[in-house]
Amino acid sequence: MLFNSPIQYNTPIFRPPSEAQSILIQVTIGCSNNMCTYCDMYRSKKYRVREISEIKDEIINLKNYFEQAGITPRRFFLCDGDALGAPFNILKETLLQLNASFPGLERVGIYATAQNMLDRSPEELKTLVQLKCSIAYLGLESGADEVLHRIVKRNTQADMIEGSLKLIQSGFKLSVIAMLGIGGRELSGKHVKETINVISKISPHYFSFLTTMAIEGTPYFRQVTKGTIQELTAKEMFVEMRDILNGIKPNRDIIFRANHVSNQYPLGGILPQDQERLINTLDQWIEQTPEGVYPPKPSTM
Repeated sequence: MLFNSPIQYNTPIFRPPSEAQSILIQVTIGCSNNMCTYCDMYRSKKYRVREISEIKDEIINLKNYFEQAGITPRRFFLCDGDALGAPFNILKETLLQLNASFPGLERVGIYATAQNMLDRSPEELKTLVQLKCSIAYLGLESGADEVLHRIVKRNTQADMIEGSLKLIQSGFKLSVIAMLGIGGRELSGKHVKETINVISKISPHYFSFLTTMAIEGTPYFRQVTKGTIQELTAKEMFVEMRDILNGIKPNRDIIFRANHVSNQYPLGGILPQDQERLINTLDQWIEQTPEGVYPPKPSTM
């Protein structure tokens, strides 16, 4: 019989879809940037790094909790928005405690930003990998500098490429997310062209799409409401996805997924071997989608 969870999360809390089975540990609260115009995930929080004593106590309590339940967790995910930016000693001590408490530990995931990756030394990154923090998730959003500037990402295309290659060379698996429609109709062409460029150069192990939604209360929503950004229709979103996938020329196999709740339909494969099939599927969706229809909003229920 399971008892009440020993974790008291500072909500809201988020993780990538692929970390659905992972146990979440908050190393940081909120997001150190927290200025991206489209995002409302951490607007209710003030960024801070948690005390290592709190984190260790939480991990030990989890160990006791799962031992009583007869469960052996093998995967963990470090939150919040960009936990890779926490001081190195906090990350190292957290991972040491996880390894000590859970001998069957297989993998620890973490959110990252370009700045996080650039700030970490190669030696620090290699140490994290040795301690089984071996996969990072980067919200690229767009490869176009003009788009990145407009959405206040506070990093450039060059930062994204340099940081990502540094992470991969240190032994991390890298999962990169791009956002369909993030540049609006005006910057769609640049968004497509430069996102192709970045993904081709990085060749991340995993690549996925989210669909941009104008969420009430965000600066992006206000821009859409005022008409300074024109949202893409469902057909135009499919065109962006098709054109980006068609242009990518990776130097390794990339596992591709578009299965987030925001996406209209699930789609997946391996690049480059499945590119033709993916493009054919998207061509069919484009043909079948009426003009002027906008993507459905994901359910909040």
